[in-house]
Amino acid sequence: SQLDLWEKRNAPARTLSGGMKRRLMIARALMHEPKLLILDEPTAGVDIEIRRSMWAFLQEINAAGVTIILTTHYLEEAEMLCRNIAIIDKGIIVENTSIKTLLSKLNIETFVLDVQTDKTVIVLTDVKYTFKDNEIEVEVAKEDGLNHVFTQLTEQGVQVMSMRNKANRLEELFVKLVESGRESAKQGAAS
Repeated sequence: SQLDLWEKRNAPARTLSGGMKRRLMIARALMHEPKLLILDEPTAGVDIEIRRSMWAFLQEINAAGVTIILTTHYLEEAEMLCRNIAIIDKGIIVENTSIKTLLSKLNIETFVLDVQTDKTVIVLTDVKYTFKDNEIEVEVAKEDGLNHVFTQLTEQGVQVMSMRNKANRLEELFVKLVESGRESAKQGAAS
């Protein structure tokens, strides 16, 4: 099966590992082919390999028409799996919108560039960055983009092989939204 439960088919559920129990929980919930699946932290306490395979499976069943409502403390998971998100702080919804709209509120984006170079030092101006093992992690203001970074790298003879947005962009925004919600609550209580 897609949840890799077959090899454990004869094992009593109580003897399964935490990751296997979570997979079994999802399989049981899908047996009657629901149109809506509600999952409470389905990947909590499982290793990253199992988590990523579960993400792929959840994306697959969602693409097949199953609506999924899930709670998670893993912001990377929310960003990877969700089209819409509600951020809750102490039982109060502080944001309820699409991931796309939420991410548009970020002022800074972090990109990871895989580069090919013999250099041990790269100098980039006007950006915060780290360079290690032919990988550059660079933070840029959203309105600035990366053209000036690519220009500087080209001038230094550094070839960019691939580029991706860094996951966990929601983490920074989540902290800001929760803090903002708490400030609003304090001001409301003070007046």
